Amino acid sequence: MPWHSIRVDAGLVTAAAGNAAFDDAVLVLGLLLVFGALVSGLAQRSFLSLTAVFVLVGFGLGDGGLGVLDFDPQSGFVGQLAVVALIVILFRDGLEVEAEMLQTAWRLPLRKLVLGMPITAVLIAGACRWLIGLNWTESLLVGSLLSPTDPVLSSSVVTNPRVPRLVRHSLNLESGMNDGLALPAVLAFTAALGTQDDFVWWRFVVQDVTLGLAFGIVVGLVAARFVPRSEHASSLYALGVAFGVYGLAVAVPPEGNGFIAVFVCAITLGIRREEITPAFERQAGDIVELVKLGIFVVFGSLLTLDGLFADGWAAAGLVAFTFLVARPVAIWIALAGTGTPTDCKAFMAWFGPKGVATMTFSLLVLARGIAAGERIFQLTALAVLASIIVHGLTDTPGAEWLARRRPPPDDATRGEAPAAQRPETPTPPGAGAPA
Repeated sequence: MPWHSIRVDAGLVTAAAGNAAFDDAVLVLGLLLVFGALVSGLAQRSFLSLTAVFVLVGFGLGDGGLGVLDFDPQSGFVGQLAVVALIVILFRDGLEVEAEMLQTAWRLPLRKLVLGMPITAVLIAGACRWLIGLNWTESLLVGSLLSPTDPVLSSSVVTNPRVPRLVRHSLNLESGMNDGLALPAVLAFTAALGTQDDFVWWRFVVQDVTLGLAFGIVVGLVAARFVPRSEHASSLYALGVAFGVYGLAVAVPPEGNGFIAVFVCAITLGIRREEITPAFERQAGDIVELVKLGIFVVFGSLLTLDGLFADGWAAAGLVAFTFLVARPVAIWIALAGTGTPTDCKAFMAWFGPKGVATMTFSLLVLARGIAAGERIFQLTALAVLASIIVHGLTDTPGAEWLARRRPPPDDATRGEAPAAQRPETPTPPGAGAPA
Protein backbone atom coordinates (compact mmCIF):
# COMPACT_ATOMS: atom_id res chain seq x y z
CA MET A 1 0.00 0.00 0.00
CA PRO A 2 1.54 3.35 -0.93
CA TRP A 3 2.15 6.00 1.67
CA HIS A 4 -0.26 8.92 1.69
CA SER A 5 0.27 12.42 2.95
CA ILE A 6 -1.69 13.24 6.09
CA ARG A 7 -2.98 16.79 5.93
CA VAL A 8 -5.02 18.12 8.84
CA ASP A 9 -6.97 21.18 7.70
CA ALA A 10 -9.33 23.48 9.56
CA GLY A 11 -12.36 22.07 7.78
CA LEU A 12 -13.54 18.53 7.15
CA VAL A 13 -11.32 16.22 5.16
CA THR A 14 -12.80 14.42 2.21
CA ALA A 15 -13.80 10.80 2.77
CA ALA A 16 -11.20 9.23 0.49
CA ALA A 17 -8.32 11.31 1.80
CA GLY A 18 -9.57 10.77 5.34
CA ASN A 19 -9.46 6.98 4.94
CA ALA A 20 -5.92 7.12 3.61
CA ALA A 21 -4.83 9.46 6.39
CA PHE A 22 -6.42 7.26 9.02
CA ASP A 23 -4.76 4.13 7.66
CA ASP A 24 -1.31 5.70 7.67
CA ALA A 25 -1.75 7.27 11.10
CA VAL A 26 -2.88 3.97 12.62
CA LEU A 27 0.06 2.13 11.03
CA VAL A 28 2.61 4.65 12.36
CA LEU A 29 1.03 4.73 15.80
CA GLY A 30 0.82 0.93 16.01
CA LEU A 31 4.45 0.44 15.02
CA LEU A 32 5.61 3.03 17.53
CA LEU A 33 3.56 1.49 20.33
CA VAL A 34 5.05 -1.93 19.59
CA PHE A 35 8.55 -0.45 19.44
CA GLY A 36 8.06 1.52 22.65
CA ALA A 37 6.82 -1.56 24.52
CA LEU A 38 9.75 -3.67 23.29
CA VAL A 39 12.44 -1.18 24.30
CA SER A 40 10.84 0.25 27.46
CA GLY A 41 12.89 -2.05 29.68
CA LEU A 42 16.09 -1.06 27.90
CA ALA A 43 15.18 2.61 28.29
CA GLN A 44 14.92 2.23 32.06
CA ARG A 45 18.45 0.80 32.24
CA SER A 46 20.21 3.09 29.79
CA PHE A 47 20.56 6.62 28.47
CA LEU A 48 17.92 5.93 25.84
CA SER A 49 15.01 8.37 25.80
CA LEU A 50 11.78 7.12 24.26
CA THR A 51 10.61 10.70 23.96
CA ALA A 52 13.63 11.61 21.85
CA VAL A 53 13.06 8.54 19.67
CA PHE A 54 9.40 9.42 19.08
CA VAL A 55 10.25 13.01 18.18
CA LEU A 56 12.96 11.86 15.78
CA VAL A 57 10.56 9.37 14.17
CA GLY A 58 8.01 12.16 13.76
CA PHE A 59 10.70 14.36 12.24
CA GLY A 60 11.74 11.63 9.82
CA LEU A 61 8.15 11.04 8.70
CA GLY A 62 7.12 14.71 8.73
CA ASP A 63 7.80 17.85 6.73
CA GLY A 64 11.51 17.66 7.41
CA GLY A 65 11.80 14.06 6.14
CA LEU A 66 9.64 11.74 4.06
CA GLY A 67 6.48 13.85 4.21
CA VAL A 68 4.32 10.93 5.32
CA LEU A 69 2.89 12.88 8.26
CA ASP A 70 1.88 16.38 7.20
CA PHE A 71 0.01 18.38 9.84
CA ASP A 72 -1.03 22.00 9.49
CA PRO A 73 0.10 23.74 12.73
CA GLN A 74 -2.44 26.54 12.23
CA SER A 75 -5.44 24.23 11.79
CA GLY A 76 -6.13 23.98 15.50
CA PHE A 77 -5.69 20.21 15.58
CA VAL A 78 -2.13 20.29 16.92
CA GLY A 79 -2.95 22.83 19.61
CA GLN A 80 -6.03 20.87 20.66
CA LEU A 81 -4.03 17.65 20.89
CA ALA A 82 -1.50 19.42 23.11
CA VAL A 83 -4.29 20.72 25.34
CA VAL A 84 -5.65 17.18 25.76
CA ALA A 85 -2.14 15.99 26.65
CA LEU A 86 -1.75 18.73 29.25
CA ILE A 87 -5.13 17.93 30.82
CA VAL A 88 -4.44 14.23 31.40
CA ILE A 89 -0.81 14.76 32.44
CA LEU A 90 -1.50 17.64 34.82
CA PHE A 91 -4.35 15.66 36.36
CA ARG A 92 -2.14 12.61 36.85
CA ASP A 93 0.64 14.71 38.39
CA GLY A 94 -1.83 16.51 40.66
CA LEU A 95 -3.07 13.18 42.02
CA GLU A 96 0.52 12.34 42.99
CA VAL A 97 0.83 15.38 45.30
CA GLU A 98 0.86 14.18 48.90
CA ALA A 99 -1.18 16.04 51.53
CA GLU A 100 1.59 15.91 54.13
CA MET A 101 4.17 17.40 51.75
CA LEU A 102 1.72 20.04 50.57
CA GLN A 103 1.27 21.22 54.17
CA THR A 104 4.93 21.15 55.20
CA ALA A 105 7.01 21.64 52.04
CA TRP A 106 5.25 24.31 49.98
CA ARG A 107 7.89 27.03 50.32
CA LEU A 108 10.34 25.76 47.70
CA PRO A 109 7.84 25.40 44.83
CA LEU A 110 6.22 28.72 45.80
CA ARG A 111 9.55 30.55 45.64
CA LYS A 112 10.35 28.94 42.30
CA LEU A 113 6.98 30.03 40.93
CA VAL A 114 6.91 33.56 42.34
CA LEU A 115 10.61 34.39 41.91
CA GLY A 116 12.15 31.76 39.65
CA MET A 117 9.72 31.99 36.74
CA PRO A 118 9.83 35.78 36.29
CA ILE A 119 13.61 35.86 36.66
CA THR A 120 13.95 33.10 34.06
CA ALA A 121 11.64 34.93 31.65
CA VAL A 122 13.48 38.26 32.01
CA LEU A 123 16.93 36.67 31.57
CA ILE A 124 15.80 34.82 28.45
CA ALA A 125 14.19 38.00 27.10
CA GLY A 126 17.45 39.90 27.55
CA ALA A 127 19.40 37.19 25.74
CA CYS A 128 16.80 37.08 22.96
CA ARG A 129 16.99 40.86 22.50
CA TRP A 130 20.78 40.75 22.30
CA LEU A 131 21.29 37.53 20.29
CA ILE A 132 18.24 37.42 18.01
CA GLY A 133 17.38 41.11 17.70
CA LEU A 134 13.65 40.89 18.44
CA ASN A 135 12.08 43.93 20.09
CA TRP A 136 11.44 43.91 23.83
CA THR A 137 7.80 42.85 23.65
CA GLU A 138 8.65 39.96 21.31
CA SER A 139 11.63 39.01 23.49
CA LEU A 140 9.49 39.01 26.63
CA LEU A 141 7.03 36.77 24.81
CA VAL A 142 9.86 34.31 24.06
CA GLY A 143 10.90 34.48 27.72
CA SER A 144 7.35 33.74 28.83
CA LEU A 145 7.14 30.78 26.45
CA LEU A 146 10.40 29.27 27.71
CA SER A 147 9.98 29.96 31.44
CA PRO A 148 7.60 27.08 32.38
CA THR A 149 8.98 23.61 33.00
CA ASP A 150 7.27 20.60 31.51
CA PRO A 151 5.22 18.03 33.46
CA VAL A 152 5.75 15.42 30.72
CA LEU A 153 9.54 15.45 30.59
CA SER A 154 9.86 15.82 34.37
CA SER A 155 7.41 13.01 35.15
CA SER A 156 10.04 10.25 35.25
CA VAL A 157 12.04 12.32 37.75
CA VAL A 158 9.16 13.24 40.07
CA THR A 159 7.95 9.62 40.21
CA ASN A 160 11.41 8.10 40.78
CA PRO A 161 11.58 6.96 44.43
CA ARG A 162 15.39 7.27 44.39
CA VAL A 163 15.07 11.04 44.11
CA PRO A 164 14.60 12.64 47.55
CA ARG A 165 10.96 13.22 48.38
CA LEU A 166 11.35 16.96 48.89
CA VAL A 167 12.94 17.40 45.46
CA ARG A 168 10.25 15.31 43.74
CA HIS A 169 7.47 17.24 45.45
CA SER A 170 9.03 20.60 44.60
CA LEU A 171 9.53 19.78 40.92
CA ASN A 172 6.06 18.25 40.64
CA LEU A 173 4.24 21.25 42.07
CA GLU A 174 6.36 23.66 40.04
CA SER A 175 5.81 21.88 36.74
CA GLY A 176 2.10 21.48 37.42
CA MET A 177 1.44 25.09 38.36
CA ASN A 178 3.80 27.05 36.13
CA ASP A 179 2.11 26.06 32.86
CA GLY A 180 -1.08 27.76 33.90
CA LEU A 181 0.73 30.70 35.47
CA ALA A 182 2.76 31.34 32.30
CA LEU A 183 -0.31 31.44 30.07
CA PRO A 184 -1.52 34.90 31.21
CA ALA A 185 1.86 36.44 30.37
CA VAL A 186 1.92 34.69 26.99
CA LEU A 187 -1.56 35.94 26.12
CA ALA A 188 -0.80 39.44 27.40
CA PHE A 189 2.35 39.86 25.27
CA THR A 190 0.65 38.23 22.28
CA ALA A 191 -2.23 40.69 22.61
CA ALA A 192 0.22 43.58 22.89
CA LEU A 193 1.79 42.52 19.58
CA GLY A 194 -1.62 42.12 17.92
CA THR A 195 -4.48 44.45 17.17
CA GLN A 196 -6.60 44.02 20.31
CA ASP A 197 -7.03 47.43 21.95
CA ASP A 198 -9.25 46.63 24.96
CA PHE A 199 -6.97 44.07 26.63
CA VAL A 200 -6.25 44.88 30.32
CA TRP A 201 -3.42 42.59 31.36
CA TRP A 202 -3.69 42.90 35.16
CA ARG A 203 -7.43 42.22 35.12
CA PHE A 204 -6.84 39.18 32.94
CA VAL A 205 -4.11 37.81 35.24
CA VAL A 206 -6.18 38.25 38.41
CA GLN A 207 -9.27 36.71 36.86
CA ASP A 208 -7.39 33.91 35.08
CA VAL A 209 -5.43 32.65 38.08
CA THR A 210 -7.98 33.28 40.83
CA LEU A 211 -10.89 31.65 39.02
CA GLY A 212 -8.71 28.73 37.92
CA LEU A 213 -7.87 28.00 41.56
CA ALA A 214 -11.50 28.43 42.61
CA PHE A 215 -12.87 26.11 39.91
CA GLY A 216 -10.27 23.47 40.79
CA ILE A 217 -10.97 23.49 44.52
CA VAL A 218 -14.76 23.54 44.22
CA VAL A 219 -14.99 20.82 41.57
CA GLY A 220 -12.42 18.69 43.42
CA LEU A 221 -14.40 18.88 46.67
CA VAL A 222 -17.68 18.06 44.95
CA ALA A 223 -16.18 15.23 42.89
CA ALA A 224 -14.65 13.66 46.01
CA ARG A 225 -18.14 13.03 47.40
CA PHE A 226 -19.28 10.84 44.52
CA VAL A 227 -16.34 8.57 43.64
CA PRO A 228 -17.62 5.14 42.46
CA ARG A 229 -16.62 2.05 44.44
CA SER A 230 -15.28 0.00 41.54
CA GLU A 231 -11.69 0.69 40.46
CA HIS A 232 -12.51 0.73 36.75
CA ALA A 233 -15.43 3.09 37.23
CA SER A 234 -13.42 5.40 39.51
CA SER A 235 -10.69 5.71 36.87
CA LEU A 236 -13.23 6.67 34.20
CA TYR A 237 -14.81 9.02 36.73
CA ALA A 238 -11.45 10.73 37.34
CA LEU A 239 -10.86 11.22 33.62
CA GLY A 240 -14.32 12.73 33.30
CA VAL A 241 -13.61 15.09 36.19
CA ALA A 242 -10.32 16.16 34.54
CA PHE A 243 -11.95 17.17 31.27
CA GLY A 244 -15.05 18.50 33.00
CA VAL A 245 -13.21 20.93 35.25
CA TYR A 246 -11.17 22.22 32.32
CA GLY A 247 -14.35 22.78 30.32
CA LEU A 248 -16.05 24.56 33.21
CA ALA A 249 -13.06 26.83 33.81
CA VAL A 250 -12.72 27.97 30.20
CA ALA A 251 -16.36 27.92 29.10
CA VAL A 252 -18.34 29.34 32.02
CA PRO A 253 -18.09 33.14 32.22
CA PRO A 254 -16.12 34.75 33.69
CA GLU A 255 -13.51 32.30 32.38
CA GLY A 256 -10.60 31.07 34.49
CA ASN A 257 -7.40 29.20 33.68
CA GLY A 258 -8.29 25.62 32.73
CA PHE A 259 -4.80 24.19 33.32
CA ILE A 260 -4.60 25.57 36.86
CA ALA A 261 -8.13 24.29 37.49
CA VAL A 262 -7.20 20.76 36.36
CA PHE A 263 -4.06 20.56 38.51
CA VAL A 264 -5.69 22.01 41.64
CA CYS A 265 -8.76 19.80 41.18
CA ALA A 266 -6.53 16.71 40.98
CA ILE A 267 -4.67 17.72 44.15
CA THR A 268 -7.96 18.27 45.99
CA LEU A 269 -9.49 15.01 44.77
CA GLY A 270 -6.35 12.99 45.48
CA ILE A 271 -6.08 14.31 49.03
CA ARG A 272 -9.75 13.79 49.82
CA ARG A 273 -9.91 10.33 48.24
CA GLU A 274 -6.46 8.74 48.38
CA GLU A 275 -7.66 5.46 46.86
CA ILE A 276 -8.31 7.10 43.50
CA THR A 277 -4.60 7.69 42.75
CA PRO A 278 -3.48 4.01 42.46
CA ALA A 279 -6.73 3.20 40.63
CA PHE A 280 -6.07 5.94 38.09
CA GLU A 281 -2.48 4.76 37.58
CA ARG A 282 -3.56 1.17 37.00
CA GLN A 283 -6.52 1.86 34.74
CA ALA A 284 -5.59 5.09 32.93
CA GLY A 285 -1.80 4.85 32.78
CA ASP A 286 -1.85 3.53 29.22
CA ILE A 287 -4.09 6.40 28.10
CA VAL A 288 -1.60 8.93 29.47
CA GLU A 289 1.27 7.16 27.69
CA LEU A 290 -0.67 7.07 24.41
CA VAL A 291 -1.39 10.81 24.58
CA LYS A 292 2.27 11.53 25.31
CA LEU A 293 3.34 9.46 22.32
CA GLY A 294 0.89 11.19 20.02
CA ILE A 295 1.85 14.74 20.96
CA PHE A 296 5.59 14.16 20.57
CA VAL A 297 5.25 12.39 17.23
CA VAL A 298 3.06 15.23 15.91
CA PHE A 299 5.50 17.81 17.25
CA GLY A 300 8.43 16.08 15.55
CA SER A 301 6.54 16.00 12.25
CA LEU A 302 6.23 19.81 12.28
CA LEU A 303 9.97 20.43 12.47
CA THR A 304 12.31 21.24 9.59
CA LEU A 305 16.03 21.94 9.75
CA ASP A 306 15.67 25.17 7.76
CA GLY A 307 13.05 26.48 10.18
CA LEU A 308 14.84 25.45 13.36
CA PHE A 309 18.12 27.07 12.37
CA ALA A 310 16.75 30.10 10.53
CA ASP A 311 18.58 32.30 13.07
CA GLY A 312 21.77 30.24 12.89
CA TRP A 313 24.13 30.13 15.81
CA ALA A 314 22.21 32.88 17.58
CA ALA A 315 19.27 30.48 18.05
CA ALA A 316 21.59 27.77 19.39
CA GLY A 317 23.14 30.32 21.74
CA LEU A 318 19.72 31.32 23.06
CA VAL A 319 18.86 27.69 23.81
CA ALA A 320 22.18 27.11 25.57
CA PHE A 321 21.68 30.28 27.61
CA THR A 322 18.20 29.12 28.61
CA PHE A 323 19.43 25.78 29.97
CA LEU A 324 22.86 26.71 31.33
CA VAL A 325 22.37 30.25 32.63
CA ALA A 326 18.75 31.44 32.91
CA ARG A 327 17.27 28.47 34.77
CA PRO A 328 20.24 27.88 37.15
CA VAL A 329 20.59 31.57 38.04
CA ALA A 330 16.84 31.87 38.66
CA ILE A 331 16.77 28.77 40.88
CA TRP A 332 19.79 29.88 42.91
CA ILE A 333 18.24 33.31 43.51
CA ALA A 334 14.77 31.90 44.25
CA LEU A 335 16.08 29.35 46.78
CA ALA A 336 18.62 31.61 48.46
CA GLY A 337 18.31 31.44 52.23
CA THR A 338 16.13 28.33 52.26
CA GLY A 339 18.87 25.98 53.42
CA THR A 340 18.38 23.73 50.40
CA PRO A 341 21.49 21.55 49.87
CA THR A 342 23.66 22.55 46.92
CA ASP A 343 23.30 19.21 45.14
CA CYS A 344 19.49 19.41 45.36
CA LYS A 345 19.53 22.96 44.00
CA ALA A 346 21.80 21.86 41.16
CA PHE A 347 19.45 18.98 40.32
CA MET A 348 16.38 21.24 40.31
CA ALA A 349 18.25 23.90 38.33
CA TRP A 350 19.08 21.43 35.57
CA PHE A 351 15.70 19.69 35.41
CA GLY A 352 13.67 22.57 34.07
CA PRO A 353 12.74 20.92 30.74
CA LYS A 354 10.65 22.59 28.02
CA GLY A 355 7.89 20.59 26.37
CA VAL A 356 4.13 20.39 25.92
CA ALA A 357 3.26 23.74 27.51
CA THR A 358 5.83 25.62 25.43
CA MET A 359 4.67 23.79 22.31
CA THR A 360 1.03 24.54 23.02
CA PHE A 361 1.57 28.21 23.78
CA SER A 362 3.90 28.76 20.81
CA LEU A 363 1.29 27.21 18.50
CA LEU A 364 -1.23 29.62 19.99
CA VAL A 365 1.11 32.50 19.15
CA LEU A 366 1.61 31.14 15.64
CA ALA A 367 -2.16 30.94 15.09
CA ARG A 368 -2.62 34.61 16.10
CA GLY A 369 -0.77 35.73 12.98
CA ILE A 370 1.52 38.32 14.61
CA ALA A 371 4.45 39.59 12.56
CA ALA A 372 7.17 37.62 14.37
CA GLY A 373 4.98 34.59 15.11
CA GLU A 374 6.78 32.13 12.82
CA ARG A 375 10.20 33.19 14.07
CA ILE A 376 9.14 32.91 17.71
CA PHE A 377 7.65 29.47 17.05
CA GLN A 378 10.88 28.18 15.51
CA LEU A 379 12.99 29.50 18.39
CA THR A 380 10.81 27.80 20.98
CA ALA A 381 10.62 24.61 18.90
CA LEU A 382 14.43 24.41 18.85
CA ALA A 383 14.50 24.81 22.64
CA VAL A 384 11.90 22.06 23.09
CA LEU A 385 13.73 19.69 20.74
CA ALA A 386 17.03 20.29 22.52
CA SER A 387 15.33 19.82 25.90
CA ILE A 388 13.74 16.53 24.84
CA ILE A 389 17.17 15.23 23.91
CA VAL A 390 19.42 16.57 26.69
CA HIS A 391 16.96 16.23 29.58
CA GLY A 392 15.67 12.92 28.27
CA LEU A 393 19.20 11.52 28.14
CA THR A 394 20.14 12.79 31.61
CA ASP A 395 17.05 12.04 33.72
CA THR A 396 18.09 8.52 34.79
CA PRO A 397 21.81 9.26 35.39
CA GLY A 398 20.83 12.52 37.10
CA ALA A 399 18.49 10.72 39.48
CA GLU A 400 21.17 8.09 40.19
CA TRP A 401 23.74 10.84 40.86
CA LEU A 402 21.48 12.56 43.39
CA ALA A 403 20.48 9.24 44.98
CA ARG A 404 24.15 8.35 45.56
CA ARG A 405 24.81 11.71 47.19
CA ARG A 406 21.56 11.82 49.14
CA PRO A 407 19.99 8.37 49.78
CA PRO A 408 16.20 8.41 50.10
CA PRO A 409 15.61 7.43 53.75
CA ASP A 410 13.00 10.13 54.20
CA ASP A 411 10.50 7.97 52.30
CA ALA A 412 11.61 4.65 53.76
CA THR A 413 11.67 5.79 57.39
CA ARG A 414 8.07 6.93 57.32
CA GLY A 415 6.79 3.39 57.16
CA GLU A 416 4.82 4.01 53.99
CA ALA A 417 6.06 4.20 50.43
CA PRO A 418 5.05 7.19 48.33
CA ALA A 419 2.39 6.76 45.64
CA ALA A 420 4.96 6.15 42.92
CA GLN A 421 6.57 3.38 45.01
CA ARG A 422 3.59 1.49 46.44
CA PRO A 423 3.70 -2.18 45.45
CA GLU A 424 0.06 -2.24 44.42
CA THR A 425 0.69 0.39 41.75
CA PRO A 426 2.25 -1.19 38.62
CA THR A 427 4.56 0.80 36.43
CA PRO A 428 2.75 2.07 33.31
CA PRO A 429 4.26 1.24 29.92
CA GLY A 430 7.28 3.39 29.16
CA ALA A 431 7.68 4.66 32.73
CA GLY A 432 11.23 5.54 33.66
CA ALA A 433 11.87 7.31 30.38
CA PRO A 434 10.19 10.60 29.70
CA ALA A 435 7.57 10.30 27.00
